[in-house]
Amino acid sequence: VFNLSEPRRVTRSHHERVRELGWPADLAPPLERLCSVCKDIESWLSEDSHRIAVIHARGSKDRIGVVIAAYMHYSSICGSADQALDRFAMSRYLEDKVGDLEQPSHKRYVEYFSGLLSGSIRINSAPLYLTHVTVLGAPAFEPAEGRDGGSVDAAGGCRAFIKVYEGLIPVYTSGVYSVCGGTRQFTVNVAGERQRRGLQLRGDILLKCYHRHYHPVPTGSPSSPVASAAEHPQRELIFACQFHTCAVTDYTLSFTRQELDFACSDLRFPLDGAVELHFSATPEVRLPSPAPTPAVPVDTTDDPVTRWDSYENLTMGSPLDGDTDIEDINDVDRICEQ
Repeated sequence: VFNLSEPRRVTRSHHERVRELGWPADLAPPLERLCSVCKDIESWLSEDSHRIAVIHARGSKDRIGVVIAAYMHYSSICGSADQALDRFAMSRYLEDKVGDLEQPSHKRYVEYFSGLLSGSIRINSAPLYLTHVTVLGAPAFEPAEGRDGGSVDAAGGCRAFIKVYEGLIPVYTSGVYSVCGGTRQFTVNVAGERQRRGLQLRGDILLKCYHRHYHPVPTGSPSSPVASAAEHPQRELIFACQFHTCAVTDYTLSFTRQELDFACSDLRFPLDGAVELHFSATPEVRLPSPAPTPAVPVDTTDDPVTRWDSYENLTMGSPLDGDTDIEDINDVDRICEQ
């Protein structure tokens, strides 16, 4: 059993041969993990023609889809000719049972893996230094009326901040940028916040952009004629994207709206919007900086909402990855018996 979800006690208790290869839901797997999964499956199946490999994941089918799509590429290049029928069956399974991969980062990592196998992508082991992040367009995450009852631009706007993860370890958090609805673009000056030194990145990188907002929380007695409301700070994901530095061949990496996770299906992100990442080959910024943009107010005050790191604890307490439901494991037992 190849478990693609977070490790679960009930999985290990039901099966002696469980390979824990999971990663958080909604994310593409680390590129090295994707390689390991395909190699492990091929090694297991090639030792005995009667062996089967059970790919197990809870929640979304995307994790299964990514692994099967990657394994099909692996099998077509590294497998034998008599596996052609197996690849056809896997292709039909993807179409009928899993469907298209929803998140662009999932597709991107399958393309990375295919490119590494075919040789079209050459591994670049040198680190990159992130200097600027430019968001083209103003995401419309603010309501049509301001927090204090005042009107704001009808096009919306947002209070955006970004977080950067290297191998799911948080390495950078920006201030909160107050973006008006009419703003054409805004730039997060990463190097400027670090004494003009770029942020070193190597390997699997995750960039997330959030909208910081306030949610009214009623206070006082419900029967009181005058009910006050406190404001509880929250955040909402605007977009995310994953990439691997080994596949970055230029010092500007661009993502269109259709290449951004979550934003690709959210009309609050401009249809012609995009994100540009600017890199330098050295810690010192030597390449030209992005063109100046109108000043966007930024708040660098210490804030628990921006400090909260989603992947600090990868065990996660999600009910989709919990140990409360053993029905799926019983299904795996029945499959193995057949």
